[in-house]
Amino acid sequence: MKETPLSNCERRFLLRAIEEKKRLDGRQTYDYRSIKISFGTDYGCCIVELGKTRVLGQVSCELVSPKLNRATEGILFFNLELSQMAAPAFEPGRQSDLLVKLNRLLERCLRNSKCIDTESLCVVAGEKVWQIRVDLHLLNHDGNIIDAASIAAVVALCHFRRPDVSVQGDEVTLYTPEERDPVPLSIHHMPICVSFAFFQQGTYLLVDPNEREERVMDGLLVIAMNKHREICTIQSSESPSSPG
Repeated sequence: MKETPLSNCERRFLLRAIEEKKRLDGRQTYDYRSIKISFGTDYGCCIVELGKTRVLGQVSCELVSPKLNRATEGILFFNLELSQMAAPAFEPGRQSDLLVKLNRLLERCLRNSKCIDTESLCVVAGEKVWQIRVDLHLLNHDGNIIDAASIAAVVALCHFRRPDVSVQGDEVTLYTPEERDPVPLSIHHMPICVSFAFFQQGTYLLVDPNEREERVMDGLLVIAMNKHREICTIQSSESPSSPG
């Protein structure tokens, strides 16, 4: 099911408002929507609300064999899913271009920036390492999926605890939370994505576009930074809905 296109009247109204530095929800040009974070009963489970955009983050782990070329490093895996519950336009079971782009951007922002110390996930070099999997589910879509997803991923990773292990000879013992306290992940830094929508060939710029603003934008600039003011990734892309 395709999303209902905006009428020319709506499009003109939105663009005129942006030219006058006004937004439908009353925000200023560089205002972010309010962020609400709630936690589940399990470690590594959270829901992030960015305005009306909601993302569920869930971290899980398992002991696996390491990659051949990285014998002493654990594995970090990200998976974002867009369901029809979030917006009717998202087709179930289909890898859309948007989904592929979002997953790649998340991996660049979080895995390639080495925010998690993957060497601390090694249990037995060349044999057993922790694979940390971050599943992100979009529950409601009202624009700026990538920012909400990056916050949900970082929060879930910080909240997560893996089971403690001990190694004696060739034997690896896994402890339950009752036997030993679970262990937090070793986190170097926390990269967060901030999205800027631009309009009319970059004449106008907005932070944290909502769903309607995304429909009339010419393109999107995403910058991922941490508190040390280091740029972890940067990506500029043209909006599929932009003319030309």
